[in-house]
Amino acid sequence: MNSDLLQELLQLNEEEKMLLHQRNKVNKELYTSQEHFIVESEKFLNNNKMIMVRKHTRFVDFPKHKHNYIEVNYVYNGKLNQTVGIDRITLKKGDLLFLNQHIEHELEACGEEDIIINFIIRPEFFSFIFSYLTKENLISNFLINSLFNQTKSGQYLYFAVSEVKNIQELIGRIIKEIMEPSMLSEPTIKLYMGILLIELIKHSDKVKSKEDSLKHQTIIESLKYIEEQYQHATLNYLAEKLNQPHYVLSKHIKKATNFTFKELLQEKRLSVAKELLEITTLPIASIIEQVGYENISYFYRVFKGKFGCTPKEFREHIIKG
Repeated sequence: MNSDLLQELLQLNEEEKMLLHQRNKVNKELYTSQEHFIVESEKFLNNNKMIMVRKHTRFVDFPKHKHNYIEVNYVYNGKLNQTVGIDRITLKKGDLLFLNQHIEHELEACGEEDIIINFIIRPEFFSFIFSYLTKENLISNFLINSLFNQTKSGQYLYFAVSEVKNIQELIGRIIKEIMEPSMLSEPTIKLYMGILLIELIKHSDKVKSKEDSLKHQTIIESLKYIEEQYQHATLNYLAEKLNQPHYVLSKHIKKATNFTFKELLQEKRLSVAKELLEITTLPIASIIEQVGYENISYFYRVFKGKFGCTPKEFREHIIKG
């Protein structure tokens, strides 16, 4: 543990000072603009950020609430008592708790020595990891459920991993990159988070979970196929590969993701095209061909519909800075 960071985190922030002085309840306006207590990522993340960490506010009970993002509680020091769904959980130093957007929880007040780090993560942050999730497991199910489950069933994953050195070191590095950002912090955080998820899969014997979800292997395979084969991907080929009628597979994808296969494929192609416009000097026609489009005018139409400008205008804006 970084002793300097611990001393920094032990200092009272403004919200904690106010709570100690006035002994008030949680100020909901700091966390939500909604009538129901749903903590909003927009209160903490700007439009360009996918992930951040913040110290959990001590000295006050947090009433039942949900989030519109994936939250990860990490006990940096001390402990954390909370009720998740109907289950009472005590996290000790080094433990991790993943909460999806659909689970409700309430937390008991933390004492002075209890330092909890909350990771606030937009669900789309995890899109990049699908290419690594080749088998159904607790973590892939959790992420799929968080990202795409329209039934809004609550899930949590509790990892008792305080004794796993690799995981503790990775979490420490992620915290450091977020709190002390550099030019390479964003790709570094993605790399570390990917490795963390793989390490957690390796230690699935240390997880306790609460979930109510459908089997997601077909969806995982479909998303992985789009991620890897977007240039030439077709629904018919995927259906044949998965040994399913194409209309059945199409219905499953739509039900699980709320998007059609064509919409998911288009989103991936446009995302890659946008990245190539930003980081390369390839001719636009080459980029269009590279991401799998044959009809140039159609590409221009869908690109402008997505980003509000033509590819040429987008690149010119990037160059001008």
